[in-house]
Parts: sequence; structure tokens; C-alpha cells
Amino acid sequence: MKIDFLLIGGGIAGLSLGYRLKKAGKSVRIFDLPDENQSSRVAAGLFNPITGRKMVKTWKADQLFPEIIPFYQELEQITGKIFLNIQKIYRPFLSVEEQNEWMGRSADPAFMPYLDEIHNKSQSQSLYDSFGGVMLKNSGWLKISEFLEAMTGLLREELIFDHFLEEKLSKEGEQWHYKELEFDALVYCNGLGALNSTFFKYLPFSPVKGEILEVEQDFNPEYIVNRGVFRVGLGPNLHRVGSTYNNHDLNTEPTESAKTEILDRLKGLVDEPIICIKSHKTGIRPATRDRKPFLGKHPFEKSVYIFNGFGAKGVSLVPYFSKLMIGLLLENIPIESEVDIARYFKYI
Repeated sequence: MKIDFLLIGGGIAGLSLGYRLKKAGKSVRIFDLPDENQSSRVAAGLFNPITGRKMVKTWKADQLFPEIIPFYQELEQITGKIFLNIQKIYRPFLSVEEQNEWMGRSADPAFMPYLDEIHNKSQSQSLYDSFGGVMLKNSGWLKISEFLEAMTGLLREELIFDHFLEEKLSKEGEQWHYKELEFDALVYCNGLGALNSTFFKYLPFSPVKGEILEVEQDFNPEYIVNRGVFRVGLGPNLHRVGSTYNNHDLNTEPTESAKTEILDRLKGLVDEPIICIKSHKTGIRPATRDRKPFLGKHPFEKSVYIFNGFGAKGVSLVPYFSKLMIGLLLENIPIESEVDIARYFKYI
């Protein structure tokens, strides 16, 4: 069977890129093992324009955020499924100084697309926010399991549910062969699985273990609360809370230390007792050493590409960068230098 592109990996990255290629009229096949997509399935799915302890705009926010909502809404319309939650995020202030700083930022055109309102007093007796906080817009979260299920249905004919064995890959002239498949180009979208590839094992992935809880707790605001820990409402009194970042312990088992850390941070944010812990999950994220994704073509095999390394922010990054990747794959438009894997060619 002759196709244009073979994609390895059916998580958020692979399915999104596969969709864009198919939309462009290209034939694709995507190797996918859903049970191995744990980094996608366990991710919180937040897209948050203001991040970190210093509450700064997330990297490339002005390029990323205009793409996020339209991309997922397009996919909702095509699949007939609902998985996008557009929801405000409330970030409490920790001091009067921080409150004053954000009052000043409210008039800054650079922040206006993301600021809904600055509050100078507490928004709820259930919150530790005596200095008020900033309410953000153009934010929310993606129900990742529902997204993956919907995309799997949409791309059912393109999916191959099997392990990809690179040793069975061969090339004759300009054509690649894998079992009965003949194709023009190969794209690795398989997270940390790319470390096992002879093409991309040199890339400096920096895996990060993340753990999240689902807890039963009173207080059900219409917004996400995020300061030191995020708290996303899943239903009446049910909330997803997290997450931790650990690049030392990459065991996939949940840990008591992470559970304690999350609960302690939650107690410092929401003044309501935990009724019970409903679940405790972990995932190993395919983060990179410089915390920027890996896009581009192999330096020697010009028809071998990578679209990978999105870490914990795949939901935010993939809509924008999948457009850039399509430009490279179909029109040979150079990738932005910040994310181009050419930045690591000297290590080959």
C-alpha cells in the first residue's frame, strides 16, 4: 500500500498532525498503542496564558493562544464530540505588592487578551485569597481522554494498532518500506519512544514524572483555581488537582510524597476539607532539556522528521506547532529556530 506519510505515535501530537495532513489531502497511517499514551491520558489538559510563581505570560503566548480554541472547536465540530472546556482561571495574589503590580498590568496592551478582571478583595470565603487575584480569560482545559477517543474514531481508517519495529524499516531509492506499506516520509510523534530510535536517540529529552489527584471537596466555582496547584472542577464536588514535577524518580507508580505535596498545596489554596481521594494517577511526560519541543527533519535522512517533546503543555503547544510542522512537511518552510532540532545537530 502506497501512502504519503507514516506517523509513529497516536497521542495528542500524532493525532493532531495526522488530522492536519489528511485535511491537506495527504494519505497517512498512524501507529498507535493507546495503552502506551499515558503521558497524554494523564495530563491535566490546561491551557493557561499566565504561569509560574512570578505569574508571567507563558512562552510564545501571543502565537500559541489564538490557535488553541479554534483548533479544538474545529475538531469538536467534525467529530461531533465535546471535549473542550473554555473556562476562566483565577490566580490569587500573595501580597499587596503583587496586587498593585497587576493593577498596572491591566492597562498593558500585552496582557489585555488574557485579563478578564483584577480583583482587590477575596472572591470566596472558601479561598485563601485575602489580597484578591487576577481572573484570566482565553483559558480552560481539554478533556484529553475524550479528545483521544474522538480523534481515534475520526482517524480509524488511518490507525494501525501495533508496535512499530524500526528494524523492519527499509529504504529503496527515495521510498521507505515497512511490511506492506510504502511511503515518502516518516514522522516520529511517539514521545519518549523516540529515544529508542536510531534517528533521534541523540536528542536531549528530560523526562518528568507528574502526579495528579481526583478529590471530593466542597466549593464548586465556575472558574479554575490555580496558584501553586491547579484545581479543575469535574462535576459536583469532584475536582482534579495537581500536579507534581519530578525528574529524578521516573517510576510509574504513584507516591505518597507526591500525594502529600498536592494535598498540602491544596490546603493552602482552598479552605474546605477533603472528603475523600477518588484517584491518584501518574504519567511520564516527554519534556526536553530546554523545555521547548523538538520539530524538524533529520540532518542526513531528509525524509525522516520529528514532532515531539511537548511535555506538560501539549494541549497549548500542538495547535500552533502542528501548523508549522505542516509547512515544513508540505512546503519545506523552515521551522522556527527555537524549536528546530538543528539546535542539537552538533551532538550527533
